[in-house]
Amino acid sequence: MKEIIVRFDSYLKDLGLEFEAIIIGGAALNIMDVITRETKDVDLLDPDIPQEIKKASVDFALNNSDLKLAVNEWINNGPKGLTRDLPHGWRNDLQKIYDGVALRLWTLGRLNLLRSKLYAYADRDTDYSDCIALKPTFAELEACKDWVLAGDTSEFWPERVDYIFQKLKEDLKLV
Repeated sequence: MKEIIVRFDSYLKDLGLEFEAIIIGGAALNIMDVITRETKDVDLLDPDIPQEIKKASVDFALNNSDLKLAVNEWINNGPKGLTRDLPHGWRNDLQKIYDGVALRLWTLGRLNLLRSKLYAYADRDTDYSDCIALKPTFAELEACKDWVLAGDTSEFWPERVDYIFQKLKEDLKLV
């Protein structure tokens, strides 16, 4: 993903465009060297993707077929709804993870990024390895648990959340 971001940064510069965004998910973890697995999309939390940036991202994907990007979705606002649920003041601890010529990317502070990954893991098992790679401490897991519990009203959710938190604590040898 880092190579894609560097190339897209250069592409935006050549077009005379600039863009700054908050990203989460595998792309953010990849850029931060937390994970090495491939991810082919960039999940933007904020802002809404401006039309000229969306057009540039589509053209970039079409002109760089070697990258095998999903043309219309490799940059997306899929997780935008999360902004409603994050704890108050979440914007106050953003961290810059890429500072290019035309592209600047931020991500959530550690605890909120961990919250988002823990919720995703509880929702779907595919995020387990990302949670392990973040190496949360016992205290961090405890600090995130109530927020994750509040994320779903299903009668099965509390049991699921308890299970994934216990599994992580065991696998990380925190208990």
